[in-house]
Amino acid sequence: MPDRKAVLALDQGTTSSRAMVFGQDGSVLGATQREFPQFFPQDGWVEHDPEDIWSGQLATAREALASSGLKADEIAAIGIANQRETALLWDAASGAPLGRAIVWQCRRTAGRCNELRQAGWEEPVRRITGLRLDPYFSGTKIEWLLKNRPEAKRLLAEGRLRVGTIDSYLIWRLTCGARHVTDFTNASRTMLFDIDKLIWDQSLIELLGIPFDTLPQPVPSSGRVGETDPQWFGAPIPITGVAGDQQASLFGQGCVNPGDMKNTYGTGCFLLMNVGPHPIQSTSGLLTTVAWGLGPGKQNVAYALEGSVFATGAAVQWLRDGLQVIGSSADVGPLAASAGDNGGLYFVPALTGLGAPFWDPDARGLIIGITRATTKAHLARATEEAICCQTRAVMEAMLRDSAVTPSTLKADGGGAADDLLLQLQADLLGLPVSRQNMCESTAFGAAALAGVAVDFWSLDDVARIAATGQTFEPSTPRLDRDRLYREWLRAAERAGGWTQGPSGV
Repeated sequence: MPDRKAVLALDQGTTSSRAMVFGQDGSVLGATQREFPQFFPQDGWVEHDPEDIWSGQLATAREALASSGLKADEIAAIGIANQRETALLWDAASGAPLGRAIVWQCRRTAGRCNELRQAGWEEPVRRITGLRLDPYFSGTKIEWLLKNRPEAKRLLAEGRLRVGTIDSYLIWRLTCGARHVTDFTNASRTMLFDIDKLIWDQSLIELLGIPFDTLPQPVPSSGRVGETDPQWFGAPIPITGVAGDQQASLFGQGCVNPGDMKNTYGTGCFLLMNVGPHPIQSTSGLLTTVAWGLGPGKQNVAYALEGSVFATGAAVQWLRDGLQVIGSSADVGPLAASAGDNGGLYFVPALTGLGAPFWDPDARGLIIGITRATTKAHLARATEEAICCQTRAVMEAMLRDSAVTPSTLKADGGGAADDLLLQLQADLLGLPVSRQNMCESTAFGAAALAGVAVDFWSLDDVARIAATGQTFEPSTPRLDRDRLYREWLRAAERAGGWTQGPSGV
């Protein structure tokens, strides 16, 4: 039997699918990435074609293996990280999806969430799931799909209907239908999962009319969940790591101790703090979520507080694609730096509502403070400052809930390559921000969860590979950073409730 030389990570994100092969020392032996289309059929609606995700993820996995020079039987395990909350239905017989998936950013079920809130379900949802009643999460998305996909009723009657998130769908396809599972972290984002008992909650499933038998089995994030069918890579490979992308990033950053904190600067910003083996219920507009399960049973589970910001990198993409202010996303930092300051301009990138800690699905984007002197450089600067101000709002809420003062914020994601962004973040927080040596911490986190399960790595190995790289120290006086943040909050207040109209209805 060949030596197991590496772990393959599948990193299925919101705008692209990538695959990476990690050697035992954490080095990247092979990597590839493919973008896939985004669909916006109505205002506030976001969809993906699951076939685009599956075909792209399979292709990148094969390409990464080929570029590494390794064969399937030299891969110790596969780890999967995925965009969370995105929901879909599919046919168990063929694996074919029932139309497009509803993406986590989609706000189409905001009205349904309001109905449930008025019916008194906000507190039970928070207590059971650690989440808020919000269209961000999968539960009302699944309910909408069941009601609006005509084929669902027939497939249910025939026992062929399957419901899940992207991790479930990828595992189903990779195992050719042998396994219908989801890990604890992805389950904890559905608004259907009891995060204390680690089981689907019957009251919430019945509330939303979701047939229990269509749901995947919840399993630990690290441990054997199945193996790939030999047709995909030439030999079976164990699947032993699964986590939502932000939890994978937390693990990949080496945030294994209570109080450790990271922020991922991606399509959105996702700030997570490890709070240890017992969940903390937020009173400040944050989410309580499962960080990971390193084996069966409650004793192997860690929890996290999380604040999710919906549009950060997405705002940069809008500057690039919508306004054509920049030619590539990497241009935003140099353009922002050329301005020196924001020129009195403030941007609230509520392109699909505001997430934590505001939770306002009716908010919409706002640019305020425009004068004849305003330039595109000021807009770029205001965009970067908005990302940092939203992060500060989340961190302040997190500190109120946890009573923990972190020593540093660990940063990853595509935006973390931007030196100005991280310096602005350190200035706004008054806290050092460190960029890890392992830039691809989401993919590495998925690989690490898989590798730990098969003894390819130890937890100490994970911490060593995730060691800190460059640190950005705060350099702005407190009065200046507080003034900028205060002005941005004024703008955010004006952006709130926009789609309700002036009458508030």
